[in-house]
Amino acid sequence: MKWLTLISFIFFLSSARSRNLQRTARDAEHKSPIAHRFNDLKEETFKAVTMITFAQYLQRCSYDGLSKLVKDVVDLAHKCVANEDAPECSKPLPSVFLDEICQVDKLRDSYGDMADCCGKADPERNQCFLSFKVQHPDFVQPYQRPAADVICNEYKDHRVQLLGNFVYSVARRNPFLHAPAILGLAAEYENALKSCCSESDVGACLDAKVRQLAVIKERAKKIDVQQQHGCRILEKYGERTFQASKLVRLSQKYPKAPFAELAKMVHDVKDVYRECCDGDMVECVDDWSELVASLCSKQDVFSSKLKPCCELPVVERTKCIMEAEFDDKPDNLPSLVEKYIQDKEVCKSYEANHDAFLSEFVYDYSRRHPELSTQLIMRITKGYETLMDKCCKTDNPAECYGNAQEELNKHVKETEDVVKTNCELFNTHGEADFLKGILVRYTKKMPQVSSETLLEIGKKMTAVGSKCCNLPEHKRMSCSEHYLSIIIEDMCKRQESTPINEQVSQCCNELYSYRRPCFTAMGVDTKYVPPAFDPMMFNFDEKLCTAPPPERETGQLKMLVNLIKRKPQMTEEQIKTIGESFTAMVEKCCKQADVEGCLGEE
Repeated sequence: MKWLTLISFIFFLSSARSRNLQRTARDAEHKSPIAHRFNDLKEETFKAVTMITFAQYLQRCSYDGLSKLVKDVVDLAHKCVANEDAPECSKPLPSVFLDEICQVDKLRDSYGDMADCCGKADPERNQCFLSFKVQHPDFVQPYQRPAADVICNEYKDHRVQLLGNFVYSVARRNPFLHAPAILGLAAEYENALKSCCSESDVGACLDAKVRQLAVIKERAKKIDVQQQHGCRILEKYGERTFQASKLVRLSQKYPKAPFAELAKMVHDVKDVYRECCDGDMVECVDDWSELVASLCSKQDVFSSKLKPCCELPVVERTKCIMEAEFDDKPDNLPSLVEKYIQDKEVCKSYEANHDAFLSEFVYDYSRRHPELSTQLIMRITKGYETLMDKCCKTDNPAECYGNAQEELNKHVKETEDVVKTNCELFNTHGEADFLKGILVRYTKKMPQVSSETLLEIGKKMTAVGSKCCNLPEHKRMSCSEHYLSIIIEDMCKRQESTPINEQVSQCCNELYSYRRPCFTAMGVDTKYVPPAFDPMMFNFDEKLCTAPPPERETGQLKMLVNLIKRKPQMTEEQIKTIGESFTAMVEKCCKQADVEGCLGEE
């Protein structure tokens, strides 16, 4: 197997051929889905993505065990390429993979109740298997890099096995990471080996490359979080919300592109995302590759910023395109007020084709406002839709929606104020005090949540401040709301299985774009009954002085959370006074010979 060809090929595609990405249309065009994909990807890439698919479903299986399943699927592909009318060749690809899994010997012994999924019909069977994927598998041992001479000999003599194991290892550790990202990692891993194994000091070279690889893996984790968030939006809120969010982003990034081109791309992105989210990694890789190539074939239509990306080696294009800056806005764009408020025919246009009209509103508004967040533009669009629904039923619509601009600007002001206030707090008081402020606010909002979880949420929100508040002002809002939406979505997912309180439930049931403002506006949970005050919770020992700084800091933050859980009505001034007294006590007692005696007395 030629792995470099394998890794690179997934991004290669003839721009002369375009294809409707909808599965129904594809199935009509091709008698055999497996033969179609095998012919598209060629054997090497097909094998790699098949291994990724099995490794993500069967995370406990060995590489050798999964290699047998890969061989079965590849053999079937060969058979179907030779004769598309052969038995089993008309099966959808997901069914081919799941049937293979369900034939694994002693599946129940290794995977327990997951074996029950085999009794379900598709597509429920696939959803069942997806629910058993383990996000952070503790049964997978951390990767241990072999000695330098060993790894280079392995690369030289057993290249397929070495790189195959790498793909397998990344896939089983990251069961939701989309296959193109895994193959991109493998390409960078091979490049590191190729350049280092010819060096005189292989070990030093590999050490440097491993540090580089650690950065790549960290990026892969971030991509994984973003991809899962996209899948969650698609699954929970449906195609309309997913496509609206993508249309906002693409219209901001490619403001010179015609609406029709962006609308088609949004539709295709949705189709590919559906495949990737459903674990259909062969289709995911094939169709994502075509999407990237299609974009590059029309780069003059979309954006001048694409040219450097599309000139890169194929394996580097996707990352470059994703990270490319927004294109410049076209000059002299007409006023939105004229088209969407002052036009006398606006109600007629709105009622004639409601969704198409709103899609154009999203496009027009987004391309004019690259500084606004996706979620804010979705809130503005919803506000405009609500206003049109109401006003177009009145005798005088123009009078009714005459103040539309002022009403929609209220959404902008709320979001701008939140970002400005929080970034001023972060930049003025620093990370530590910013975290304490978040812990105080969110413990009061949801005191039922454990101290550990509140601390985890607080640290994630502080990381958002660190990442976004140091950006230029025009990028802060988009960055902040994007990452806060991911944190809130994760919180709401937990809320589904472990309800927190009524006000959290209410916010989690809001529209996707309205969740962040709902959480921001949330006040103290007035129905919460604090547990009895326990003096032992504040019984300190010498660890307060001797523990490593991170441990001491965590202990103090948990103490702050537990204090507020017992006294949620405490004011900021009271909390500040207690904090200052605590700091003074620690400074005093940690200098004493009898630390515990001093702490007890204090």
